[in-house]
Amino acid sequence: MFIKILAAIDGKDTSMKALMEAKRMAVSNQSTLRIVHVATEDTDPKDSLRLLARAKSAVGDGVTIDTRVLHTEAVYGVTGIVDALANGAREWGADLVVVGSSHRRGLERWVIGSVAEQLIAKVDASVLLVRPQ
Repeated sequence: MFIKILAAIDGKDTSMKALMEAKRMAVSNQSTLRIVHVATEDTDPKDSLRLLARAKSAVGDGVTIDTRVLHTEAVYGVTGIVDALANGAREWGADLVVVGSSHRRGLERWVIGSVAEQLIAKVDASVLLVRPQ
């Protein structure tokens, strides 16, 4: 049973699909859902807050929701994003981390990396990867 579910969003369709899966699990487990967005120094803080507000609205009623902006420096690849998510999950004590898959392949995946793949190695919580289809 998952008591604390952390859902990471970036505004893309896949992350919103992951958010809806996190909501479904939170409702069925009577869990608290924390929605997070990772921002760099280049991110407009208002954009992060608007994204979180839209996500919270999309989830609607029926679940206890909490939102947070996690900050990271702009780092090559996805390392900064992964570290921010892992630290956020650890500090909050998340039982489950839900992320969407961007479905990178080949050279792009080798160069940029996979947030989900790296996240699995850095968190003690279970990780649910939601694919686009």
